[in-house]
Amino acid sequence: MQQWTGLVGHSPQMLRLPSALAMAGAAAFVALTGRRLFGARAGLVAGLLFALVPSVSRYAQEARGYAFVVLAVAAATFLLLRALDRPTAGRWALYGATVLMAGLFHMVALVFLASHGIIVLTRWWRRRERRWLVGWPVAVAVALLCVLPLVVLGQRQVGRQLGWLTAPSASYVVDVFWRGLFGSTAVSLCFLALSALPLAWTRGRRPALETALVAALPVLLLWIVSQGPSAYFLDRYLLFTLPAWSVLAAAGLTALRPRALTALGLAAVLALGLSDQVKIRGAHSREAFDARAAAAVIAEGYRPGDGFAPLRGTEAYLQFDIAVPYYLPARMKLKDVFVERTRQERGDLYAQVCADPAACIGNVRRVWVVTQGSADHQPFKGFPRAETDALNSTFPRRTVTVVPGMTVTLLER
Repeated sequence: MQQWTGLVGHSPQMLRLPSALAMAGAAAFVALTGRRLFGARAGLVAGLLFALVPSVSRYAQEARGYAFVVLAVAAATFLLLRALDRPTAGRWALYGATVLMAGLFHMVALVFLASHGIIVLTRWWRRRERRWLVGWPVAVAVALLCVLPLVVLGQRQVGRQLGWLTAPSASYVVDVFWRGLFGSTAVSLCFLALSALPLAWTRGRRPALETALVAALPVLLLWIVSQGPSAYFLDRYLLFTLPAWSVLAAAGLTALRPRALTALGLAAVLALGLSDQVKIRGAHSREAFDARAAAAVIAEGYRPGDGFAPLRGTEAYLQFDIAVPYYLPARMKLKDVFVERTRQERGDLYAQVCADPAACIGNVRRVWVVTQGSADHQPFKGFPRAETDALNSTFPRRTVTVVPGMTVTLLER
């Protein structure tokens, strides 16, 4: 993203565009996989079903890595099928590249390799193609070796990044997970019902069973692993299974007769997900705080040399220190008064705060304090006691402005 924004800028549209392109690419691989396994008609329907899933629309417009994970796994599944048809070194290399991509964007996604491994082994059991037992392990091993340094580094932050997740119960899977995965309860039920149809076929079930492995096995494995000391079970972490669910549902839908039922099924999915599609584009689907409005308050009263004290502590994950400056004009630079080392200097998601807040304030004449909440007008809500005392003792004058979900306070000497 750093190279991308260096070329095209930091506008919201440009930040979102890579995810949109990645999800569009994933839709193409969904269609290609469906066509290879179940025919051209099923491939077309699979791509359409995938595009109609509300969570696909959501993560296609978020500047995060999940769309790229979906693209990587969708591409890997298609490239695996190609490599099994004609196992050349070039095809295995392409497959390995997509495995590497999936691991770099989200290590948890590598659980899909269990499904792929079973597919390779079951096909080998029938045909005894030795090149499969060489090509697939080598491609995966090379990819995993490249991901290994990231895994080692990531282990240092497992508790901090995933510590808020708890072991998922069976009721959580039924009541919450599927709705989150598809972005809609109704759409999830429709997909699951359609996906069950190919599994009931008396003939030609192998492609359906393989697709079901890619769709369902990662969900089961992550649920089991998450019963241990570290939990990884979250709907967006398993978003990469949506391509397989779409292919399987398309196989079931296109098998219905008369063929007009296919069009009716697509229309039904569209109708069932329409309200959720509207919701993810509504104001209530965004964060509860309005960083743009907070930045507008600061921009209106800004003076060169102003300081900045955003909420951190236990609420650092809200990243006010990034969100508010993002919406400020480029010429307006705020000094983050309580930062001793920036996140870039630390190579970390969070900055290192000063041990002595009073000393860090220095000779700054004015400080903009931004905290969460607006109902109680508390300018230092959530701030550590030492920072609150330093600000109170240094800046006797204050002007409090409330915006949706945030309180912006200008402190002056």
